[in-house]
Amino acid sequence: MSRELSKESMGFLHQLKLYLMSDGKNEHEIEEIIEELSDHLQMAESQGKSVHHIIGQSPKEYMAQIAAEMNYDKKAWIKFIVTIIFGVFSYTILTRSVEGNLSFSLINAAGLTAIVAFLIWAVFFMFKYIAANNPSKAKEYLLFFLFSLVSFALFIALILIDQRVESPTISFNGPGTIIISIITFAFLLWISIWSKTWTVLIFLSFLIVPDIVLKQTSMDINTQISLSTTITLGGIAVYLFVVNKKNKAT
Repeated sequence: MSRELSKESMGFLHQLKLYLMSDGKNEHEIEEIIEELSDHLQMAESQGKSVHHIIGQSPKEYMAQIAAEMNYDKKAWIKFIVTIIFGVFSYTILTRSVEGNLSFSLINAAGLTAIVAFLIWAVFFMFKYIAANNPSKAKEYLLFFLFSLVSFALFIALILIDQRVESPTISFNGPGTIIISIITFAFLLWISIWSKTWTVLIFLSFLIVPDIVLKQTSMDINTQISLSTTITLGGIAVYLFVVNKKNKAT
């Protein structure tokens, strides 16, 4: 009969998985390593030994050692990055379609791609840091706050630059907007089915619905933008918190 692992061992396995995923390792190989290490930890604990008997006194070094022995899953990384970038463009297309202004300037398209690529790297770097260093909850919240602040600042900067610098623009009107919106929504639905999660559509709802609802009110535009941003970031943060708690519980 298998013995349940201690909270310390379960916590380390969770951190190791987060570290390896953030380092771009193959998901199947990660699961195999986690399962194998779980067996070792279970055996050690049944003999009255702690997690440090297996991993040593430095979890960070142990994680780095495991990661160094694994290959990067380049195919999965490229697929993931391309999917995220297209996903962000899909969101932009749908929000602008709702606003009735579906157009892209060269600066906007290039800037959006660069910002998203940077934020993807920042997210993985942040999760890898958290997994390796196990900071306090206060530091974790500070990291997430700083990430949100930097993200917001970058997108605001892009909007301001796009408004002040002229560049070639592609615009769609009428039937073209409808067709592109349908194709975009179908793409997002495919991503959700392919990834076996509704996270993309849930995020999209948090990003679009507040704008649509607030536009029906008599609030001034600045209040609408501030409130919409707060609802969006707050909703996404709560969703991620719930998902994280659920993952830890399993």
